[in-house]
Amino acid sequence: MKTKRQSTRERILNAAEQLFAQHGHENTTMRQITSTADVNLSAVNYHFGSKDSLIQAVFKRRLEAINEERLQIIEKLEAEAGGAPLKPSQIVEGFFGPLIRHALGSGRGKRAFLPLLERSTSDPDGFIRAIFDEAHASVFDRYKDALFLSLVGVPEEEIIWRFHFMLGSVSYALMGTDQLRHAINAAPSSASQADENQQLQARLMGFLLGGLRAPLPEP
Repeated sequence: MKTKRQSTRERILNAAEQLFAQHGHENTTMRQITSTADVNLSAVNYHFGSKDSLIQAVFKRRLEAINEERLQIIEKLEAEAGGAPLKPSQIVEGFFGPLIRHALGSGRGKRAFLPLLERSTSDPDGFIRAIFDEAHASVFDRYKDALFLSLVGVPEEEIIWRFHFMLGSVSYALMGTDQLRHAINAAPSSASQADENQQLQARLMGFLLGGLRAPLPEP
């Protein structure tokens, strides 16, 4: 029975993710999801309760893939460091690099992820819960502890604030600059999408490291 429930749940998640990538989550109906997953509406209600909860579950499943990559990265870095503190640049790249690459990548799941990220950031409470819930807390703790060891002399409270700013910067930057360019009458970027993505990651990493290493505020 347990295996059957898991199979049904995965079918619903896969169908929802496929349809979200094709039509957007706002334009996808529950009827489309149940038809694609070959389940009835009561199965969706049983596993997720509502469409909003299903959207959140699709988003969190993508975060699990990102966190798995983050965990592999930090384990490799710590093994190579042999007990020495990691460099701030390694920590920032290890945590935010997978998120950026996933959001800007191709493939069905990745195409669905960026709109879901945008939706989640409009609900700060739900966004924070999704990122730092119990399933993901251990990965965040590994990176947080690495930052504490790397930034000797920076109060832990200040590091938490700076991580908060970095998370907001990355989430907002991934939405693109089209609206900003239009608002300030700036010319559209002439770079290809691939070059634009590469430049975005390089610019973001430099910006995040600059903020992380900024002088402490005056008391």
